[in-house]
Amino acid sequence: MTIDITVLKGSKEGKIVKSTTHKDGLKDDEVLLKVTHSGLCGTDHVYKHQDMVLGHEGVGIVQEVGKDVTTFKVGDRAGFGYQHDSCGHCGECLSGRETYCPGRHFYGTHELDQGSMASHAVWRAAFLFAIPEAIKSEDASPLMCGGATVFNILYTYGVGSTDRVGIIGVGGLGHFAIQFAAKMGCEVVVFSSTESKKAEVEGLGATEIYATKGKTELKLERPINHLIVTTSAQPDWKLYLPTLAPGARIFPLSITMDDFTIPYLPLLLGGIRIQGSIVAARHVLRKMLDFAAFHQIKPIIQTFPLTVEGLEQAFERLEGGQMRYRGVLLAQD
Repeated sequence: MTIDITVLKGSKEGKIVKSTTHKDGLKDDEVLLKVTHSGLCGTDHVYKHQDMVLGHEGVGIVQEVGKDVTTFKVGDRAGFGYQHDSCGHCGECLSGRETYCPGRHFYGTHELDQGSMASHAVWRAAFLFAIPEAIKSEDASPLMCGGATVFNILYTYGVGSTDRVGIIGVGGLGHFAIQFAAKMGCEVVVFSSTESKKAEVEGLGATEIYATKGKTELKLERPINHLIVTTSAQPDWKLYLPTLAPGARIFPLSITMDDFTIPYLPLLLGGIRIQGSIVAARHVLRKMLDFAAFHQIKPIIQTFPLTVEGLEQAFERLEGGQMRYRGVLLAQD
């Protein structure tokens, strides 16, 4: 059985192109999804100029399953994220760290003929995730990458309920970080250019907010144990390093091709650690979905039709810094 999939691709010129992908039926361990919702992530902007299907925050309805699939049935809701596959037998895979598998399949490097900006998707069942009933599909799609990426650092790297978590930037990742950290019991300290979002971030769970525009010094009530950087540009480290507690950890989350530059001596004197991190491993992503469902964590979204015109409009808002805070594209049939 041939499966025809309508897809939205990037191009060398950065124009969105409507095209078709063909699959020669399902393998025994695969699932066919009808995509209903797709999140728009900042990483999609990186690949907009590539000849590949866009999108990696997908949610849909199971339409068919391979004969060996036992975890999904027709009619189930399922989501998929940044990682599509791994070898399954290396040390990283066997220890639940398959995101670091040497043979990992990521968005932008493998399966370039598929993505969430499409009518359907075919993926291994092992890399699909059941969506809890308490989470709407339009809220679930941004959780598949943006939400999971933030939850991953809080869960994996020992952030405790008695810690003070600093968050630079209130946007697509930042507004997730505020909610997850607050629900974990942390004191959440937000750094934004102005205090214009004060009421909003307090509503999300922040305990303090500091305006940074034009400042040469920040005076906090107490130092910060973990600093999450969600802005696209690197911050003024001389402004933030004095706010950190000894042994604090910095998490740079944004995607950039620039070099990472930071004053050297303060890292040594304070025992400061810089922790790299990518998307969540599967067991962490599942915990994130359960946590979000229980605590009613959801993104602030703007919706667009899952069409060429809708995706172009969403990109325009994202690239213009006008997205509040995650774009979600809705299937039109």
